Amino acid sequence: MAYETLIVEREENIAIITLNRPPANPINLTVLDELEATLNEFEKDKGVRALIISGAGEKSFSAGFDVKTAGTPEGTKAMDKGQVVFSKIEKYPKPVIAAINGFALGGGCELSMACHFRIIADSEKVFMGQPEINLGIIPGWGGTQRLPRLVGKTKALEMLLLATRVGATEALSIGLVTKVSKPEELMKDAKELAKTLAKKAPIAMQIIIDAVTRGLETTTDEGIKIELAGSQRVAKTKDAMEGMIAFIQKREPVYTGE
Repeated sequence: MAYETLIVEREENIAIITLNRPPANPINLTVLDELEATLNEFEKDKGVRALIISGAGEKSFSAGFDVKTAGTPEGTKAMDKGQVVFSKIEKYPKPVIAAINGFALGGGCELSMACHFRIIADSEKVFMGQPEINLGIIPGWGGTQRLPRLVGKTKALEMLLLATRVGATEALSIGLVTKVSKPEELMKDAKELAKTLAKKAPIAMQIIIDAVTRGLETTTDEGIKIELAGSQRVAKTKDAMEGMIAFIQKREPVYTGE
């Protein structure tokens, strides 16, 4: 498939999706449609075990919603579509890593928070934030919900109400990102994480992501039920047997996703 706003690559069992609208990589309806199509494609591809999302150029991961489309029918559709696509990423059955190569603001920050892991480049030009309040609006793609779940209510309110931006070091300290990398090593580190994840049992990984995501939306008692159902399902897989045998034989397991 040819893409207008994305660069989509594959390295062995890793897919790399790059937002290709430099320098700011704003997100419009076309970006969201193409991102959704790409996610659908790789979800069906058993050969792809992990995904990386990043931004083209050195300036921006993404500046967020394309304000040039604000007030237009396209912009209105994009607001709804963003919630759908970002929720799909959060619930995606394969791990998704955000490689934050430049500033991630507004919808760009929201996109990164929908991913399961976030690795950020250590540079004074790289920061994250939700500055919507400065425009008299609020985040519309999950920022008010995912940010407090990641960093806590007080810090989230500070960032949301004061439009505070956080750099790499602070982002790591508050739990907003998983890892800080040297700028020149960002993609290498993201790929290493993706390769490590790609070696894990795919079905177990899918069930863990589902249990954690749905568990956060309900009570602990209900979450335990979700976990139990997942445990019973994964116990019947060939990968579970392979994991046990490999452990006994003291070798690295080879998982097939069955």
